[in-house]
This record gives sequence, C-alpha cells and structure tokens, in this order.
Amino acid sequence: MALIILAHPNIKNSVANKTVIEELQKNNTDIEVRDIYELYPDFKIDPKAEQQTLLKHKTIVFQYPFYWYNMPAILKHWFDVVYEYQFAFGSKGDKLEGKNFLSSFTIGGAEKEYKTFGEHNFRIHEFCKNLEQTAYKSKMTYIDPIYFYETSLTAGFSSDDITVKAKNHARKLLAILNDLA
Repeated sequence: MALIILAHPNIKNSVANKTVIEELQKNNTDIEVRDIYELYPDFKIDPKAEQQTLLKHKTIVFQYPFYWYNMPAILKHWFDVVYEYQFAFGSKGDKLEGKNFLSSFTIGGAEKEYKTFGEHNFRIHEFCKNLEQTAYKSKMTYIDPIYFYETSLTAGFSSDDITVKAKNHARKLLAILNDLA
C-alpha cells in the first residue's frame, strides 16, 4: 500500500492536485491519503502519529503544488518534525530504510520557463536536490520526481486542459506505484 502525503493549502479549490488525488483514489483503493493541511491546520504536526503511518507503507508519495521553487511550508515543516533523529537518521535512525521516496507535484508555469536563461533560469530537477538528499539521508530509495506544467488558472491555463493533464499524471503515477508494489 502506498501513502500519499498531500500538502495543498486549498485542495477544495485546486484543479490539478485535486484531480490527481481523485484519480488515484478512484483507480487504486490500496492508497492511503493524508491531507496534512486538513489534519494540521495549526501546523502542530503529531510526529509519532505520522511516523507510525510511515512505518505501515513501502512507498511514500509527496503530492503538492510547486511553490517558490520548493514544497509548501507545511510539508517542509512536516519533514522537520517527522524525520527525527534516531527515527529517520542517526546511528539508530533506520526506520525508513528501503522505503520508496517519490515526489509528485504540479507546476503553475510553462516548461519553457524552466531552463537556463528562461524566466526561472533552472530546470525543475535542479530544484529537487533537497528531496534527493532527504531520501539519501534517511536511507530511502529515491525515485525521480514526476510533475507536470501549466497548472495555474491565474496564468491563463484552462481548467479543462489542466484536468486532462492531471488525469494523465495520475495514470503515470499509478503505473509507477504498480511497478513499485
């Protein structure tokens, strides 16, 4: 069973992330979704509850919108609180060893903006080094992130186009999860 750590501050009004989650749940009943904004609106994350949940799963997927070249604040805070010394790292911190670490995220802008001398100057994978290092430090198996572009309504992308892309993304994610099972 895969665990999805959902970190979207307003999932009810999301098109992309909401569609991805709905498609995953519709097509695979062996997935647990933890909406950490819903569980912890005050950001007071329960590390023991989260750790116990992590221990039950082989594959951990982090689903979120890409904000300011990173994950939303609550997900960063979740890592700070949950990946404790002697749980996720340290001489006895092997609790996550061998589990799969997969980031799945949505990007508001167009792909052409994420290149050298583009609007954002770097390719997406260059922003993901912290994820790779987190997986490495916690002895998890890092799976290259999956993501898709043009998910922002405010940037002029249509809800219909975003929905189609989100459904395609969910299919890709399900295929990866099936391969990892």
